[in-house]
Amino acid sequence: MNADEDAWERGSGVRVVPPVQPRKLAKVPFVEMADGRLQGVVSSGSDIARVYVSSITAGTHGFNCSTNNNRPCGGLGGSSPCKHLRSLVDEAVLQYGRERVARYLQIEVGEDDHLMEGLEGTRESAPAAVVFSRFLRHLAYLELPVTTEPVAEMHWFPATRAVI
Repeated sequence: MNADEDAWERGSGVRVVPPVQPRKLAKVPFVEMADGRLQGVVSSGSDIARVYVSSITAGTHGFNCSTNNNRPCGGLGGSSPCKHLRSLVDEAVLQYGRERVARYLQIEVGEDDHLMEGLEGTRESAPAAVVFSRFLRHLAYLELPVTTEPVAEMHWFPATRAVI
């Protein structure tokens, strides 16, 4: 190990896994695999001021999509996912890789099939407010002034490289 790697090991940050492929954040600004779900925030295609919180539960493949005000997505059927869920899966594949997303959701599909084809769930209730709140908290971090000093609130937050 060189001195730079030694310093990294002593730091309190955690390395962030870079996206598998570059993502366009305008359509899906927030995507995560957390709380047993693939979940995130998806922009509306018709109203710039509206976003949807979309999620797919790992294992059961139960899905939900609603506005941040808990109004259901008009394109969501009882057993058919909406376009927001498809966008969420597409961006998750760019962020984490197809194999990792499929493994997390416990989806088995052919090599050339879209992961949505492996979903067998139906509509279920999901906590949109929690996901939207986490998204807003991440946005707030972007507004913090640049500093090399520790930020107590972000002590746990992942970092790509420690500043020494």
